[in-house]
Amino acid sequence: MRRLILTILFATAAGAACAQSYPSRPLRMLIHFPPGGATDIVGRIISPPLAEKLGQPVVVENRPGAGGAVAAEIAAKAAPDGHTLLIAGTSSVLGLNVVMIPNLPYKPSDLASITRLVTSPFIVAVNTSLIPATSIRELIAALKAKPRQPFASGGTASGMHLAGEFFRSLAGVDMYHVPYKGNGPAMSDLSGGQIPIAFVDLGSTASYAKSTRVKVLAVAARERTAMAPDIPSALESGLPGWEATGSFGLVTAVATPRPIIMRLNREMTDILKMPEVRTRILATNNEPAPTSPEEYDAFIKSEVTKWTKVITEANIKFE
Repeated sequence: MRRLILTILFATAAGAACAQSYPSRPLRMLIHFPPGGATDIVGRIISPPLAEKLGQPVVVENRPGAGGAVAAEIAAKAAPDGHTLLIAGTSSVLGLNVVMIPNLPYKPSDLASITRLVTSPFIVAVNTSLIPATSIRELIAALKAKPRQPFASGGTASGMHLAGEFFRSLAGVDMYHVPYKGNGPAMSDLSGGQIPIAFVDLGSTASYAKSTRVKVLAVAARERTAMAPDIPSALESGLPGWEATGSFGLVTAVATPRPIIMRLNREMTDILKMPEVRTRILATNNEPAPTSPEEYDAFIKSEVTKWTKVITEANIKFE
């Protein structure tokens, strides 16, 4: 018992000493999507004020691939000292990847929560030249008239992928999934006519608001969102029950000392409350939504429970 107490005291003292000297070098902020999507944009909004608060550069590094597993593995296996951070999808990278991606090179439990960053409802959008639909009802009719259409998402096992599979099940239509390495490339191909339908988060559609080629049909929600009040909800569009909200948060290696995690939580919470930062994030159709580490853990658990139930009840298969 005495040895155990001494071990705990030593670890606590070492963690406190590490926190006092933190950070001692530039930080890496890994993003598991390529440039152009909402996750990347938000990361580049929050990294300069974080660097200013910490007194060290924060270098944004895009490492897409394998449904977020490439970046997550790097973060999980990095030195647990708070110098490697990951902006991660809540339901995918921090939850369901472990059951949907074979031979996953990390475990969600390898990553420690710092805070949730933002939330944003998922949407369905079409290329109007390929599918001239103006509502979910018209899209469903088009898919039933011409089945086996492809749909894009930001990646296999992503929240957007799940939202698309859930849509397919509820609507009773025949579609197949085409994964992209992020929402930016998916929206680019949707706009360019390489794919007819995309399921992404609302934030990734901000730069296409005035496009005549891209039509956002609905948000996956019971009610309209204040961030885009002109876009109908799924309920009013004829697909009740299609509800799905995206979110992503900031995490780091699990053995990172608690004082470092709590400092990062305080700094990031303050940053997300800054009027200029909040305004810029809202302009991307994302809403700042900081939490404590414990609150984010509980939120992750609730999302995984929800989507596991959806997958089971809808008999969703991942090919």
